Amino acid sequence: MALPPPAPQFILRGAGAPVNTLHFCCQAPGPPLLFSGSGKGAIHAWNLTTRRAEKVLEGHGGASVIWLDTLSSRDTLISQGRDMRVCVWDLSEGRSSVTDSFSTGSVGFCQSSLLPRPGPCLLAHPGADSEEVKVMDMSSRAQVCSLKPDVKRGMLMCAKLWQPDSGGGPLLLTGYEDGWLSLWDVSQRRPLSGLAPHPQPHPQPVMCLDFDPAGGRGISGSSERDLASWALDGQRRLQLQDSVQVVNAGFSQLRIREDRRIVASAGWDHRVRVFGWRRLKPLAVLQHHADVALCVAFSDHPHPPQRVLAAGSKDQRISVWSVYSDV
Repeated sequence: MALPPPAPQFILRGAGAPVNTLHFCCQAPGPPLLFSGSGKGAIHAWNLTTRRAEKVLEGHGGASVIWLDTLSSRDTLISQGRDMRVCVWDLSEGRSSVTDSFSTGSVGFCQSSLLPRPGPCLLAHPGADSEEVKVMDMSSRAQVCSLKPDVKRGMLMCAKLWQPDSGGGPLLLTGYEDGWLSLWDVSQRRPLSGLAPHPQPHPQPVMCLDFDPAGGRGISGSSERDLASWALDGQRRLQLQDSVQVVNAGFSQLRIREDRRIVASAGWDHRVRVFGWRRLKPLAVLQHHADVALCVAFSDHPHPPQRVLAAGSKDQRISVWSVYSDV
């Protein structure tokens, strides 16, 4: 007999609006934090020990916050809002102030992607043109490049910036409204390869993607029922590998856990699904939310039982789950 689906470890309430994005920060010193961004512009810093919000930040004029990350340490937070701004926050020594901000010019929903590395961190963010993605040096705020397809792909939907283990410059993956996936060489400012939407993997817009640099594999989801995994061959060409189909259509976000064992999806059907990363084997369907699941995040703490999965929903709640924490 199959085991019943698990219940959430706990629920965080009080976001006051749909929870669009989540980001864990478990760096010492201090308790583990979970940052959430809401549809009304608020950023909550949740203390996972007390299960309460330590801080509530307002810096986007009530516009929806769609992406969060931390830069170098837990004291520097970066947020992206639908007010077309990216803000840098100083959270050190009890502060809650915006120290810098810049305009993206984008009115879309594409989330930025941060690449921390030795030397300057890079940030990929959507540009004013709906198909454009820009890469910025976060130290100097200088633009590294602006990348745009040569043919019409529709709106830029998602992006992932990463550094290959084999060396060389950073690479960027992008997904578009027409279902196309592209791989870009940031240093050379040119596309390396693409994965066409027809007949597979995504005849509909690519809604989300994530990438595993160590394994050279990625995963993407669309407004349809299929998740697709793909890999880079020796010539850095995108090659379709596996796919899995779920019961109900629509994916909001995908996240591969840092240990590359499992991947989680946030679904339009209110459910969070967990798959084995190696073969996309379905492992669990997590049911708690009463509306669309908008985002998922794995804690960056390397050891169980601190290793958890969080999900945010349009129902204004955040569920925290302890699933496969010992694998």
